Amino acid sequence: MSAQPPAPAAPGASGADAGLISGEAVELDVRAARIGSRVLALLLDLVPQAALAVVLALCLAALANVLPAEVADAALGSAFQTVGVICVLVGYPVLWERFADGRTPGKRAVGLRVVRADGGPVGLRQSLIRALVGVAVEWPGLVLPLLSWAASVTVMVTDRRGRRLGDLVAGTMVVHVRPAAEWRPAPLLAPALAGWAYALDLTRLDDGLALAVRQYVTRAHRFAEPARSRLAHTLWAEVAAVTAPPPPPGVPEGVCLATVLAERHRRATHRLHRARTLTAALWPELGPTPPDGAPVRSAGTTLRPAVPSARPGD
Repeated sequence: MSAQPPAPAAPGASGADAGLISGEAVELDVRAARIGSRVLALLLDLVPQAALAVVLALCLAALANVLPAEVADAALGSAFQTVGVICVLVGYPVLWERFADGRTPGKRAVGLRVVRADGGPVGLRQSLIRALVGVAVEWPGLVLPLLSWAASVTVMVTDRRGRRLGDLVAGTMVVHVRPAAEWRPAPLLAPALAGWAYALDLTRLDDGLALAVRQYVTRAHRFAEPARSRLAHTLWAEVAAVTAPPPPPGVPEGVCLATVLAERHRRATHRLHRARTLTAALWPELGPTPPDGAPVRSAGTTLRPAVPSARPGD
């Protein structure tokens, strides 16, 4: 029996799915670029390409004006036009990928890079092949544009590494050079600060400031000192001005910010739970529909009168 090649590993927590293996047989933590990011890079590259086309058109027009009339004929104009198209659509990506480590300005802005299928740096031959195939059947698609566009999109969507036709022919692929951002949930309420948190007045803490606090708390691990402490001090000065009472002495400002955010989240969750419970009691038909075969249970909530009950002697 012949040995079957190993199946590609499933993407890990970091999203690595390029399937690149180092010389030590270790899978590299690299993500393959998909159609969305690649189209965005292409649109960004259209701006400098359009500027290059304008400059070349002006230069060739000026050159045609200084040539004798018997030389500057229609054939020369067609030749100039062909040279301009080649420079813009082929020369632009080939030169950038060859001398800028596989990254055009659009790819650099999006965080992409062209590499060989084995993960090595792309060479001149690979860049030239993928550019020529791209011009012919992908973008702008000189051969049957609509049909070639549909085929290109189908290939990119169905390919496991998101490669286009030019990548398949040239033996290249496009990968992300920026790691995927790790999602970190909002911190929980510290038990030692629960008493202070429950007594906080958060009525003046608006959504904009709360969002700034959340962004800091969930990304503080990515900041280095002293920037992290300086940013925490600035944010806490704004939060302390609209909250009361002050925290216990000796509590770090970053912990105070996390506590305020956790308490605000706890109160919002509590209000949402009460609103859903009241809605389910008043309008049971608006509640979630149980799956087939599951027993239907009542909300189990008793509505209390809005006014206080009479006290003895009233």
